[in-house]
Amino acid sequence: MSRNLTMMTDLYELTMMYGYFKEGKHNDKAVFDLFFRRQVGHSAYAIMAGLEQVIDYINDIHFSEDDIAYLRSLGLFGEDFLDYLRDFRFHGELYAATEGSIVFPGEPIVRVKAGIAEAQLLETTMLNIINHQTLIATKASRICAAAKGGTVMEFGLRRAQGPDAGTLGARAAIIGGCASTSNVLAAQMFGATPSGTHAHSWIMSFESELEAFRAYAKVFPDACVLLVDTYDVLNSGIPNAITVFNELREQGHEPIGIRIDSGDLAYLSKKARTMLDEAGYENAKIVASGDLDENLLLDLYLQGAKIDSWGIGTKLITSEDYPALGGVYKLSAIEIGGKMYPRLKLSENVWKITNPGYKKVKRIYSKFEHKAIADLIMLDEEELDETKPLTIFNPNAVWEHMTIENFYTEDILKPIFIDGKQVYEKPTLAEIRKHAEDEMDTLWDEYKRFTNPHVYKVDLSQKLYDMKTELLHQWKKDKN
Repeated sequence: MSRNLTMMTDLYELTMMYGYFKEGKHNDKAVFDLFFRRQVGHSAYAIMAGLEQVIDYINDIHFSEDDIAYLRSLGLFGEDFLDYLRDFRFHGELYAATEGSIVFPGEPIVRVKAGIAEAQLLETTMLNIINHQTLIATKASRICAAAKGGTVMEFGLRRAQGPDAGTLGARAAIIGGCASTSNVLAAQMFGATPSGTHAHSWIMSFESELEAFRAYAKVFPDACVLLVDTYDVLNSGIPNAITVFNELREQGHEPIGIRIDSGDLAYLSKKARTMLDEAGYENAKIVASGDLDENLLLDLYLQGAKIDSWGIGTKLITSEDYPALGGVYKLSAIEIGGKMYPRLKLSENVWKITNPGYKKVKRIYSKFEHKAIADLIMLDEEELDETKPLTIFNPNAVWEHMTIENFYTEDILKPIFIDGKQVYEKPTLAEIRKHAEDEMDTLWDEYKRFTNPHVYKVDLSQKLYDMKTELLHQWKKDKN
C-alpha cells in the first residue's frame, strides 16, 4: 500500500484531536513552539534542516478512505469525527528558521498558530523530520570543520537506520557541508553530487591486485581512484597503483588518486604522499575512510596526516556519539472566548519549564564584525529600537547582563505558511548549503570549539520574562 505521512503520527495526537472535536474546540486557535532543550553533544549550535520535507508533508496532509477505514476499525472514533477527517487540511500559519540557519537550545525554531486540532496533528511528523535532519546536519558541520578545508564525502547509506534515514540523512549531511554522497538516490532526488569508486571485492574478484587496478583504470581512465589497502598498502597497493598511473599517463590520462580504508591513516598517508610525489604524482589525491569522525580527523591532522578527502560513514549518518536531538513541541498560547492566553509547562527541572506566549526570535549582530552576539526571544508584538543601546540578561541568572551598542537584528522565524497557503519558495540544496556556510561565518570561534564551546546567549525580553514570572507566581498562588 502507498504511504501517507499524515498517518505517520502517534495515536495520542488523534485521540486528542477527537477530544477537541467532541468538546467543540477543535477550531480554537493555539500556538505551539518546536525547539530543542540542550546542546547537541559537544556543539554549542545546531544547523536547521528538514523544512523542505515539512513543507511537502503539510501540503499533502489528508486522510484517504483507506486511512479512515483503518481508524474506524480501531473502535476509538465516532463517525462524525471520521467525516471531519475526510476534508481535513492545514489552514493555519507556520513560521520557521530556514534550512541551513544556525539555531540554539531553548529558542523556537518552528512556530505554529492554527486551530488546535490542526496544530496538534503536526507535532509527531515535524519532530521526526526536523529532529533527524537537524541532528545529522549539525554532525556533518562539525566533521567538515575538522577536515580543515579537506573535502568530506558522505558514505553512510549502508549503516543508516533504514532507507529514509540514509536518504534524508545524506541530504542533511550536504546541508552541513559535505561535498557529495555515495547515495545515488539522494543525489538524484536532491541534486547532490554522487561519489564513490570501488570496493575490496573488486580487487578480490581478479587474480591479482595489479590486474584489478588495470581493469578499473580501463573503464574509468579519467576518474581513476584506486583502493590500495586490500592486501598491503605500502608494499603492494601503492606500487601497483603507481604502475597503473604510469600506464594511464602514457595514454594521455591523469589519475585522480588513491583511497586508504584501514590501518594507521596518519602513517600510511604520509608514506603514500612521499611515494606518489617521488613517482611524479604530486597532484594525486589521498582519500581516507573507515569509521572516522571529527575527533579522529583532528587527531590525524595533529599527527601530520597527508589526506585530501574524507569518506565519512557510520559516525556521521547515525550521529553515533549523540544519536537524538531531543526536540519538543509545546503549547505556548491558547484561545479562549476569542482571546489568546499564554500557557507554560511547569517542571521540577528548571530547564524544562517552557516559555509562554506568541513569540518571535531576534538575532543580534555586531555592526562592525557582523558576528552574532545573542538571540532574544520576544513577544511577537514587541519591537527593538536599533538606534539605542540594548541591555539583555540571563533569564536563569538575572544579575548577568550586558549592554549592546552598534547592532542590527534579524528575525530568525520566517513565514512559511499563512492561512494554510505556502508563501515560502523552497531553495535548492546547493543554496541551503551556501546559507549554512554563511551562517557559520557569523559565529565567533569560541562557539565553534569542538570541546567545551562557549555557551551562546539565548535570552528573554523583559516583557516575556515578566509574563513568565507572573504565570509562575500565579500558579504558586493558586496551588496554595
